[in-house]
Amino acid sequence: MPTIRDVAQHAGVAPSTVSYVFNGSRPISEETRRRVQDAVDALGYHPRASARTLRSSRTHVIALALPRPAGRRNAVDGPFAIAVSDAAVRLGYDLLLTTSQDKAEGLRRVALSGLADAAVLMAVDMEDARIDVVRELAFPAALIGRPADEDALPWTDLDWEEAAALAVRELAAAGHRDMVYLAPTEEEVAGRRSYALRGIAGATRGARGTGATVTVAHAVDDPVEVARRLRGLLVERADGGARGRPTALIVQHPSAHHHILTSMTDAGLRTPEDLTVVVIGAVPGDLSGRRLPRVELPVETLAGEVTRLAVTAATALRENTVGGAEAGPRLLADTVGHLLIAPTLLPGDAPLTAPRA
Repeated sequence: MPTIRDVAQHAGVAPSTVSYVFNGSRPISEETRRRVQDAVDALGYHPRASARTLRSSRTHVIALALPRPAGRRNAVDGPFAIAVSDAAVRLGYDLLLTTSQDKAEGLRRVALSGLADAAVLMAVDMEDARIDVVRELAFPAALIGRPADEDALPWTDLDWEEAAALAVRELAAAGHRDMVYLAPTEEEVAGRRSYALRGIAGATRGARGTGATVTVAHAVDDPVEVARRLRGLLVERADGGARGRPTALIVQHPSAHHHILTSMTDAGLRTPEDLTVVVIGAVPGDLSGRRLPRVELPVETLAGEVTRLAVTAATALRENTVGGAEAGPRLLADTVGHLLIAPTLLPGDAPLTAPRA
C-alpha cells in the first residue's frame, strides 16, 4: 500500500507538503497541487482510508510511543510510563507500550493494527516525523513535547526555554557571573529533540538578558565521563584561571540528575562551597536531587493532560466520522488544544548566593 512518503517522493515534494494539499491548512501553489494529485492518481493512494475503517471500532486502549535503545536508562521514562498508565485507567483505557526506535514506522504499525484508539507520543523532535503519519492516517495522537509547528497536534510540555532562562536570571541576581549549562547530549541536540534545543535557547537568552557568561556543554550518560568533563570545565580552565572559574552549574540532562553530586565529588568539587548547582527537569520525589535548587518536571500533570488530549482527539474524530463528514487532520489540534506549563524554581538546602572567592 503506498504511503504519503511514496506520494511525496513521486511528486518531488516534502511529505508535509502532501499533508497540506490534503487538509488545506496552508496555501499551496496550483502547480504543486497538480503534481501531488498526479502522484496520488499514479500510485493509487487513498489517504486515511485505512484509518477510517479502523476507527469504526473502539479498543479502549491508548498506545504510549516511547522510542528507546535497548538497555539505555532514562530517568524520566519510567515515571512517565506509570503516570500515563494511571491517567489512562482513570479514563477507562488500558495502555499499550511501543518502544520502536523508528518513530514514524512504529507509529504507523500501531495506527494500522487497530490495537489502539489513540497514541501518546514521547521523545518529541522539533520536526517530528510522526506528525506526518498522524496527518496521513488521521490517527488521534497527542505529544509530550512541544514541536516547532505548535498547531500541528495537541501537546503538553514544560516551558524548557523559560526554565533555563529563569535559572540563569536567578543565579545572576544572586551574584553569579560565570556559569556552565550542562545540556542534553550532543546526540539529542543533533536529533533536534525539542526539550534539548529549547533549553539551550533559554540559557542563551538568559545570558543575553543578564550579561552573565554561560558556557554550554553536553552531558553524557557515564558518571565517570561527566566527572572528567566537569573537571575540565570547572577546575582546569583553558585560560589558566584568568577569569576565575565558573561558580554555578545548571544541569538539564535527566540521566545526569541522579549522579551529578557524585560526579562533582569525583571532580574535586563541593556544593555549595565551591559551586552552586541548579537542576532543570528533576523528577518529583527523586530524593537524590531534593537538596538542590531545581525546576521539577510536572510528570503527573503532563501525563494526565496529554492522555486526556489523546482521548479527546479520538472522540472528536470519531464523532466527526460518525456524523458523515470528512475528518480533517487539523481537527486533531484545533479541537483539543495545548498545555504549556510555566516553570517554578524550588529552593534547595542552600541559597543561590555565589561562593566566595
